[in-house]
Amino acid sequence: MQNIPSVDLRDFLSGDPERKQKFVNEIGKAYEDIGFVALKGHFLDDALVDNLYGEVKNFFSLPVAVKEQYEIPGIGGQRGYVAFGKEHAKGRKEGDLKEFWHFGQYLQEGSAYATKYPPNVEVKELPQFNTTGEQAYKMLEKTGVYVLRALALFLGLDEFYFDKYVSEGNSILRPIHYPPITAEPATAVRAAAHGDINLITLLMGAQGRGLQVQNHNGEWIDAIAEPDELVINVGDMLSRHTNNRLKSTIHQVVNPPRELWGTSRYSIPFFMHPVSEMKLNCLDNCVDNEHPKLYDDTTAGDFLYERLVELGLIKV
Repeated sequence: MQNIPSVDLRDFLSGDPERKQKFVNEIGKAYEDIGFVALKGHFLDDALVDNLYGEVKNFFSLPVAVKEQYEIPGIGGQRGYVAFGKEHAKGRKEGDLKEFWHFGQYLQEGSAYATKYPPNVEVKELPQFNTTGEQAYKMLEKTGVYVLRALALFLGLDEFYFDKYVSEGNSILRPIHYPPITAEPATAVRAAAHGDINLITLLMGAQGRGLQVQNHNGEWIDAIAEPDELVINVGDMLSRHTNNRLKSTIHQVVNPPRELWGTSRYSIPFFMHPVSEMKLNCLDNCVDNEHPKLYDDTTAGDFLYERLVELGLIKV
């Protein structure tokens, strides 16, 4: 496999049972085989994508002292700004060569989760940054809901199985800036090899080289999407819940060739999380004599906390 499979969400939404089943089969097989797809037909239009990248570049171009005003202590980096080098991959001590921002869930008034999630942080210098981020968050969340509906059918579950867990879920939109590299890095890379924590990740900005996926032979392959595609991968929560039937694939963002060290790289992943009380226990229909249970029972909230400690974002 030289690259990741491409699927089209319009097949699932077509109203044609054969096209819908074709999408279910294609995305399910891809997630069993390598855990990544490139998705066409999502709900982000070109204008929104362009606006978001423009606002993200505006934010990361602000002086460091201004950005640091939006770093909120005590919440594990779950909202606002996280400075360069603060996050590292599980099992590593070197900080990744990146800085990033977190937009979180937009709750209805009176939501039971209003006291459980930190509020979103407003950047007063850039009002369009806030509104554009919210628009993109909602369109990516909508796309993710339909992907999970397809996966529910593939797994033999009710189509709407995941809906109740991702409605008001603890999802995160993370614009990332990988600044120019100014000196030979000793061991650090832009994002060291890791698996994602969440159910699925929807990634904007994988058109250029940098993102790599590890296949079952241990080989690193470039995950490159077309300009109109999102890259969507399985996270560790979904892998646990399906007893590793759907694969959470190790991936990384490597440093560019030396001639491109002077350039920034931007990417914008949407980490789709369920509500914290969702049980991640292995599904009964994913466990049998040939596939014994691989993971202990846990909840999404407990698993997220454990991983944020491992990433260095929560200090204990």
